[in-house]
Amino acid sequence: MIFERLKKNKVMEDEEFNVIYPEEIKKLSGKHWTPVGVAKTAAEFLVSRSGIKVLDIGSGAGKFCMIGSVLTKGHFTGVEYRENLYHFSNQLLQQYRLSNIEFIHSNITNINFKNFDAFYFFNSFIENMSESEVMDNAVPINPRLYGQYTQYLREQFAGMPIGTRLATYWGNSEEVPRGYMIQSSGFHGELKMWEKLF
Repeated sequence: MIFERLKKNKVMEDEEFNVIYPEEIKKLSGKHWTPVGVAKTAAEFLVSRSGIKVLDIGSGAGKFCMIGSVLTKGHFTGVEYRENLYHFSNQLLQQYRLSNIEFIHSNITNINFKNFDAFYFFNSFIENMSESEVMDNAVPINPRLYGQYTQYLREQFAGMPIGTRLATYWGNSEEVPRGYMIQSSGFHGELKMWEKLF
């Protein structure tokens, strides 16, 4: 079983993990779902102690949260705008009997960041900027929305306490406010791991 192999820290390629997805979701993996190696590295950085509450901003098909919950002692919450992906993620949660995860169907602006200790962001707002990045017609191309969402994240992160950890993947770091410093990076610099120091 895939998750048992992950628990044993076996090396796993994305093609192996993605067998849990139907074809219409699997085909989005290369552009929209976090690679297994990135998910492992980011989750292990974010969960600095047992019980850390991690928010995945734009959780898609649930891949990051599922991998993180299996490999760490954190609790992972994914917030997803698309109702079909929210329901599908919950189906996987039940099917594989995974614990320490929940998924929320909501816009990110409805989420209280103070309920969480650490954050993962795989640049989910880029869909508002370019037709080449769009997953389906559920999200409008609207650069103004991109700016609003990015500003919302920056404000929320700014209000978090010193010691808050954040991992960003494939972003330009516009959402990261002053006070956060890169602690490490990987995957050709696309994964950045931050901590709020002041």
